[in-house]
Amino acid sequence: MGTLRNILSPLKIKSMEISNRVVMPPMGTNLGRKDGTVSDENIAYLTRRAQGKPGLIITEITGVHPDGVVGPNQIGAYDDRFIPGLKKMADAAHKEGCKIAMQIHHTGRESLYLLVKGRAMAPSPIPSIVFKGNPREMTLDEIQEMIICFGQAARRAREAGYDAVEIHGAHGYLLTQFLSAITNQRSDRYGGATLKERSRFVLEVIAEVRRQVGEDYPVSIRLSAQEFIKGGYSGDDMQTIIPDMVKAGADLIHASFGTHGSPGGITQATGEYAPGFNVWLAKKIKDVTAVPVIAVGRFTDPAAADEVIARGDADLVAFGRQFLADPDFLIKAGAGRTADIRQCIACNQGCIEREMLGEGNIRCSINPETGQETIYPEGPSAAPRNIWVVGSGPAGLIAASEACRLGHKVTLFEKKEILGGQIRYAQVPPHKEIYGQWIDWQIGQIEKSKVAIRKETEVTEVLLTDGKPDYVIVATGGEKMVPPITGINQPFVCDAWQILDGRVAPGKNVVVIGGGLIGMEVADFLSEKGVKVTLVEMLQRSPVLKITSHGYMLHNRLREKGCRLMFGVEVKTIGDACVECNADSEASTISPVDQVVIAVGMKPVNALQGVLEKLGIGFAVVGDARTPRRIIEAVEEGARAVWDLK
Repeated sequence: MGTLRNILSPLKIKSMEISNRVVMPPMGTNLGRKDGTVSDENIAYLTRRAQGKPGLIITEITGVHPDGVVGPNQIGAYDDRFIPGLKKMADAAHKEGCKIAMQIHHTGRESLYLLVKGRAMAPSPIPSIVFKGNPREMTLDEIQEMIICFGQAARRAREAGYDAVEIHGAHGYLLTQFLSAITNQRSDRYGGATLKERSRFVLEVIAEVRRQVGEDYPVSIRLSAQEFIKGGYSGDDMQTIIPDMVKAGADLIHASFGTHGSPGGITQATGEYAPGFNVWLAKKIKDVTAVPVIAVGRFTDPAAADEVIARGDADLVAFGRQFLADPDFLIKAGAGRTADIRQCIACNQGCIEREMLGEGNIRCSINPETGQETIYPEGPSAAPRNIWVVGSGPAGLIAASEACRLGHKVTLFEKKEILGGQIRYAQVPPHKEIYGQWIDWQIGQIEKSKVAIRKETEVTEVLLTDGKPDYVIVATGGEKMVPPITGINQPFVCDAWQILDGRVAPGKNVVVIGGGLIGMEVADFLSEKGVKVTLVEMLQRSPVLKITSHGYMLHNRLREKGCRLMFGVEVKTIGDACVECNADSEASTISPVDQVVIAVGMKPVNALQGVLEKLGIGFAVVGDARTPRRIIEAVEEGARAVWDLK
């Protein structure tokens, strides 16, 4: 066990003994069927995580009532008809040697699906901060009904073979809504001025769950140990009710944090937050109870989690998104292969944001297997080919890696002297270092494989004719766009890439033209260095959404640093020490200006397509060479280009 002796030690909770202290916490997958039953995709996804040997897996949110789900394909436990499918999930975990708990859940007001239908309910008729719509206030009869529904769902979990049940009382869902003074303004016995008074509903839910599952069955409750929102409850407040929860029947406290309305996207922490940043809240819970406590908070390193347990700050540690990035990380760590662990980059593109923005089922931006387990080819290929991959950004590296894994002969071409593509620029702005760490890891994996790497080599018609590849994956990326602005050729005008790679030193009074992610991040980079920045964007609103965690943090930092953001503004002329603009048909001048940075985006580079068509060589165009987008699209397209080969 080495240095992981604490996290790899067993723990017994009531009738459940887990083999180690690693927990895979609940994460929404959107993989359920439209009737709320368990799908084959659910089983495949869960099985793959279980193969990584966590001590305990806690399922994604499982609905206790049809009027308490976030969407129609959320897995349900509000009827006995769900038991057979739920049993398949439990059996899948047990087959891999894992214990599994079902998380039972009611969304309350936090469901756009139910708000639109007029079916959302909450303690008080206060609109959702995220979705805006008004829920209806629950009657006393409905409160009693929901208490019973939680108990019945827990009973179904036990009947389906789950080892434990977890009550979801975190992140702004129904139980949190009762706890919070912001969302609970009732004047009856389920309201009150203190957290202790407002905890009645939660305590009665715990007691009913205990009644229906029996004394020997483990019951966990996941809590936002601090609300992290103005007017919300604190960790000190939460300490006052933890003993009551344990007395009501809780055997395990899962100490999460924040709500959907908390600023900074703290519940979906990005690279701005250090791994383990929330452990102090788990420790506050441990200070007032003897039952085990789970710590959460962007953990990626088992050694760091081992230290948390060694210090006595928590008894178990949850690794959420890390299980999406690399389900085998714990096995690798235990075998001393830490360099082979693909660490989560906390980008949220494939998990939280994908679900939040309605883009589909769960993915991981750096692990194409996640969410696609039923179509993920194990290999080797029945028809190995000579495959050339042109370009070494995310799409090209993943394509080369997957092609090699499936037994093809692979050559990776890069016209520059270093691999990595646009990530080499994306890793430079504040809090983006983790992107560089990931691309270096991916390159390291390629270098250890059988992929032949040819740097400083441009693939031409002659090279293709002589080399005769069977198939070519074009991952040549994108190039900067240059807008038709008068004065753009002046010597004090440069582009974002020149600033980020250090070829051009920052000025003192800088105008950044372009308010997309490139423009916003170069403005962040410049502002961090004390530069006075004005950012100009033609769109009326920023394309970098504030509802995403990174977007919120980025906007907030620029505001704090005094960066001037101008939207709905068209740049007409770059003059001497000034920039002439039009805003709402009115002319305006920005001055003084000693540097202008162009960051209006990228366009595809795919000149090879015509050559390949001429030569009759099969090919796929992927990533930015197809259309400039995010890491997640590049990685998935790179992988699918290989998977789809017949």
